[in-house]
Amino acid sequence: MPSRLAVFAAVLLGALPAVAAAAGAPRLGLPVACDMSRDCFVQNYVDQDPGPGAQDYTCGPLTYDGHDGTDIRVRSESEFRSGVAVLAAADGVVRAVRDSMPDISFRDRAAAALQGLEAGNGVVLDHGDGWRTQYSHLRRGSIVVTPGQRVTAGTPLGLVGLSGMTEFPHLHFSVRHRGVTLDPFTGRPPGSGCAAGDRDGALWDPAARDALAYRAGGLLAAGFATQAPTLEAALDGAYDAPPRRAAPALVFWAAAWGLRAGDRETLRLTAPDGSVLAETSTEMPGDKAQWIRFAGHRLRQGAWPPGRYRGEYRVLRGPAAAPTTVVDVARELDIE
Repeated sequence: MPSRLAVFAAVLLGALPAVAAAAGAPRLGLPVACDMSRDCFVQNYVDQDPGPGAQDYTCGPLTYDGHDGTDIRVRSESEFRSGVAVLAAADGVVRAVRDSMPDISFRDRAAAALQGLEAGNGVVLDHGDGWRTQYSHLRRGSIVVTPGQRVTAGTPLGLVGLSGMTEFPHLHFSVRHRGVTLDPFTGRPPGSGCAAGDRDGALWDPAARDALAYRAGGLLAAGFATQAPTLEAALDGAYDAPPRRAAPALVFWAAAWGLRAGDRETLRLTAPDGSVLAETSTEMPGDKAQWIRFAGHRLRQGAWPPGRYRGEYRVLRGPAAAPTTVVDVARELDIE
């Protein structure tokens, strides 16, 4: 008899020929205990491009080639550290679990160490009639269910983590019917082709569908630093301490997700007297799943004048005559 881990690994691997979603599919609830309008968002959807490219179900770029699930990302490091619960999306029975892998970005591990373990820690639920859901990249030691246990929709399974093949804290949620992966936003297999706004076969229940309304980009975080920031350090909270009067430089940074080629970014840092210390304006040359932009000014001598410094970041999309605002954020820093 195969071990539970072997059964789990078998579920994680393998893709069967595509079929349409059968009638009687479970209605799926939101699989995270998170405010999707504030603290979490969908970073990647199922890839619906039938070729080597990548398109999400709306024909947007929020996916990558071959991606077979829905990545619900925790926006901030503080939210991740406090713990975001992963929930059963529907009634079912726990089929398999894994809970032994560390929470480490895959960039910090040898690729060979993840072979066959790309999904990290996780839970597989069986909903009957060939329907299963899988919850991947969970935090080590957080899983609170066991194989054979019956759960109801909304039952906590564990916490969002950073295990397996991932570089940011998120839940990779996938749906399968008789071994075939389906996009929960359309009920269709990967590679079926995109159709903007097509939700006729959506598997979500009404509340989850509303919470997961498509968002084509937004803000991750913004703040001030005393040096040129990196995206990884910024999202890890490395620049949370406010700069002081003797700081060698004053830098305003903003990190965003879901940016597209042609998006227009502007970033400005102003002094207490209203003068502009630094400013940049750029057009995105390509799509970016996540991105950081910054501008700053070096201290010439003495100390920074006391008062309120202000950083502003804006991203506009579409025609200049009637653009859509993707990000519009301001942060203020008081130096005494």
